[in-house]
Amino acid sequence: MGLACLIIVQAVGIVPPLLIKAAIDAMSARVSSGKLLFYAAILLGIALGKAFFQFWMRWILIGISRDAEYDIRNDLFRHLMRLSARYYTETPTGELMSKLTNDLNAVRNLIGPGIMYSASTLTVGIATVSVMLHLDWQLTLLALAPMPVVSIAVKFFGQAIHDRFEKIQEMYSRLTEKVRENLSGVRVIRAFTQEEPEMAQFDRLNREFVEKNQGLIWITSLMWPGMALLFAVAFMLIMVVGGHHVISGRITVGTFAAFNVYLLYLIWPIIALGWVVNILQRGLASLGRLNLIFQAQPDIDDRDVPPQPVTALRGEIEFRNLTFSYNGKPVLRNLSLRIPAGRTVAIVGATGSGKSTLVSLIPRLYDAPPGTVLVDGVAIRQIPLRVLREAIGFVPQETFLFSETIRENVRFGTAGAADSDVERAAEISNILPEIRGFPRGFETMVGERGLTLSGGQKQRTAISRAVIRDPRILILDDALSSVDTYTEEKILGHLTEVMAGRTTLLISHRVSTIRHADEIVVLHDGEIAERGRHEELLALNGHYADLYTKQLIEEELEKEA
Repeated sequence: MGLACLIIVQAVGIVPPLLIKAAIDAMSARVSSGKLLFYAAILLGIALGKAFFQFWMRWILIGISRDAEYDIRNDLFRHLMRLSARYYTETPTGELMSKLTNDLNAVRNLIGPGIMYSASTLTVGIATVSVMLHLDWQLTLLALAPMPVVSIAVKFFGQAIHDRFEKIQEMYSRLTEKVRENLSGVRVIRAFTQEEPEMAQFDRLNREFVEKNQGLIWITSLMWPGMALLFAVAFMLIMVVGGHHVISGRITVGTFAAFNVYLLYLIWPIIALGWVVNILQRGLASLGRLNLIFQAQPDIDDRDVPPQPVTALRGEIEFRNLTFSYNGKPVLRNLSLRIPAGRTVAIVGATGSGKSTLVSLIPRLYDAPPGTVLVDGVAIRQIPLRVLREAIGFVPQETFLFSETIRENVRFGTAGAADSDVERAAEISNILPEIRGFPRGFETMVGERGLTLSGGQKQRTAISRAVIRDPRILILDDALSSVDTYTEEKILGHLTEVMAGRTTLLISHRVSTIRHADEIVVLHDGEIAERGRHEELLALNGHYADLYTKQLIEEELEKEA
């Protein structure tokens, strides 16, 4: 419909110069004022009709570009939500933000104005040249003489614009990433008094970004005057040769006037050609950058799930001869461990022993080799991701909260949770009294990444978010590291009820957190060095006993201090 309106606009728009021709020729024959009014009325009617269809042309075609932008943005976000954690460790967030804003706008312009003006340029050019050939084919060929030079210029400038715009977008990604990083780490920057060095780095990147844009401006600034100069030459030739044709009686004054109006008509398509090339090259460059996102495929998906998959889980976990490497470095080595459903197992070990990596393999944040991690006797790759992850309540080592209220952060992932469930989850994590002490209670905004809460409050909010899901498997990855011993005991007291009947994995550096677990597993260099209950491991006088002794000494020193 939009293209149909465009064709009507251009078809109607080609008529006025013919009316001007008829009116001027009629005036040479002493036409009546009534006939001139008739021509004027027709011109007014044509203008009104053209305005009507031009409105609908722009409304439809540019409106479609907004619809396309909406769809592409949704598709991009949906695809990004499917990509694995590995993709985000390799791709800067600033680069993704640049693609989702600047590049998406360039693609929208490609779809809307790009298509509209391309079609308009084509139809106006063909229609105008056809009428000009009918009026005087010699003058037309003379007017089109500069066109080969225009074509060469458009090709040259188009490629230059494409190359420069790609570099500008890459630079914009770096600039965006720098801003994001500095805003996220503003407290560290202030603590180390690095405001001036960071501003100097930003100034350098910003200057480079401006210089690259100025390079693009230089190309486009050269393109427009160059085309205007070519048209000035064409008008000069038409004025001289066309004037001779009028004097010799080959064409009438009206024809000469109409021909010049059509030449003016032809200027816009050629000038628009340069602008359209600019839009197209920018859009194609950005489309290539967006396609890099779409081409990235998730490492983790449901490709191995059988036609009749598991729909519910009890919570038995087994690691079977598991060897796992991260970035080419072995983290876990030939590890075998079976955790019956409903058991509480603690995992301890030195930093870098593989504790967090081990529990991250259960919800498939990273994919273990096939057949090495099982839940309820089924390889986790054969369990639908949604079923697997909905059965797990996970509190990661690095607590992340959304820029929402405390209530929304607690019920995240369980949208149907009642207010009473939210309060019960907060009570279990021992943060309920503090929330009630806030002026707005559960409606308190936590700020970006939970900025307004302390480290302990963030961890306890994350624990609430995990337990409200009533998961079959509960994973607490050093989730009590930011709370004091007294608060830890209260939380563990509440969690004892929650952990009953469900599989729980506790990772902690504190012996007090794990001493009452059904079993304690000690990792050393990615292997199980010891396993057993608290008293049994102390009797072995090995890694666990050393850890316990060191913590007793630290506690004594803290008391003396």
